Amino acid sequence: MNELKVSYIAERVDGKLYGPDKFMTGIFTVLNGAKKGDAVIRHWVDDKGIEIAVRKDISCIITQNPKGNAIETAKELNFPLVVADKIELANAFAIKWAVNKFAQNSLRVVVTGTNGKSTTAHMIYGILKEAGYNAYTNTDSKSEFNTLIDPMVAKQIAEFEGKIDAMVLEVSEVQGWLNDLMKDHAYLMTDAVNPDAVVITNVTLDHIGLVNSIEETFKETSGAARALKKENSALILNYDDLLVRKMKDVTSEDNMILFFGDKADISLDEAGISYKEDTIIKRNDLPFKSNHFIQNTMAAVGAALSLRINPEIIERAVKSYAPLKRRFVFLNHNPCIIDDFAHNPEGIKATIQNAALVGNNDFYIVSAIRGSRGKAINQANAEAIADGLQNIPYKLIITSSSDVIDNLNTVTDSEKKVFIDALQKKGIKYIFHEKLYDALENVIKLSNSHDTILLIGAQGMDPAANILKQILNFSK
Repeated sequence: MNELKVSYIAERVDGKLYGPDKFMTGIFTVLNGAKKGDAVIRHWVDDKGIEIAVRKDISCIITQNPKGNAIETAKELNFPLVVADKIELANAFAIKWAVNKFAQNSLRVVVTGTNGKSTTAHMIYGILKEAGYNAYTNTDSKSEFNTLIDPMVAKQIAEFEGKIDAMVLEVSEVQGWLNDLMKDHAYLMTDAVNPDAVVITNVTLDHIGLVNSIEETFKETSGAARALKKENSALILNYDDLLVRKMKDVTSEDNMILFFGDKADISLDEAGISYKEDTIIKRNDLPFKSNHFIQNTMAAVGAALSLRINPEIIERAVKSYAPLKRRFVFLNHNPCIIDDFAHNPEGIKATIQNAALVGNNDFYIVSAIRGSRGKAINQANAEAIADGLQNIPYKLIITSSSDVIDNLNTVTDSEKKVFIDALQKKGIKYIFHEKLYDALENVIKLSNSHDTILLIGAQGMDPAANILKQILNFSK
């Protein structure tokens, strides 16, 4: 399978080939940086993209949306262009090809769910590294590479240095482009990876507009369980989430089922995290004490045990675990400043409630409104802030972060309005700053050295750590 004919690729991705047939001799990748013989997968391409591809001497472009004169230009320049109805089929094929070519005999884990998948995947990756595996993961602090929208996972696997002994793939439970749901995303990506273990963290309503009910979210997320087909594979499920618990019924009866949670196979007791009464990690050795991080840790322990990794290795890896950027990270101690990527309702509520337990003095929150994500998710996020603050004394500052975000994350007037309206309807008092710098400067001025400050939000809060360094240095 060293070379693929473009016509074969077109057939496998339900696409139509325009232009000549030829061999792909490189890898699946993106147009920027593509080399001779590579196959490029793009959600859309125009005639200029075709011209660039011809100059680079790549083997073909696979796209869902040929724009302008793309098809005509491909024919004129004698260049292979594959037009597929669903780009996710192309990316799933690319992942399967890359896994079979570069990591065929590797241990493979897929992690999905609404919340906690990045931390869980990253912790499993740390355990695998501690166990001596040359491991790959697509998890990063911004969860940029967990989709079938582009071929980054296939590209990264192909370009990985050395032999891949093990991999942990974070898979988005729901995914789409604009308002179009990529149906069966979790199923397609998991099926392409063909994992030894699948971890499902939880199911809550997120990605509003792509899915509009908890039933839709369950159907999409459970695709990962349905796709678990390898012999002697394991499904690790959150026992405390009733919807996740049901997923044992959609997977093969031959799969090993491990539950984590209260009174489950892997649970937290007085001694620490235990598996069937054997303590794996002592309470005092847990890197985090908050409930959602403990659940992530139990999930990671379950995955590692299913791969038959020595409990002593698991213990060492978890004890020394360093979190991903912006995952309940402590940026400062006086005042205590906690930074978290919380960007959907359940994550926001859990983060607020856990951060409020950190100190005994005043509690401040700085929250970034989600830009260019629509009114529904911003209303839900604002309501989650209000619900999380119930019975907690607080001071809330919100911001559009207009000074630091790009055009893909700009907060629209309607998003700002629905966010503020939701807070007001819940009786939540707030201070609004258009710029992130002004919001952070204000919270430092208002707080004292014994207070707790929580920073929450997605892209709009990403630059906060660097801005705070400037502010705190100026204030000294």
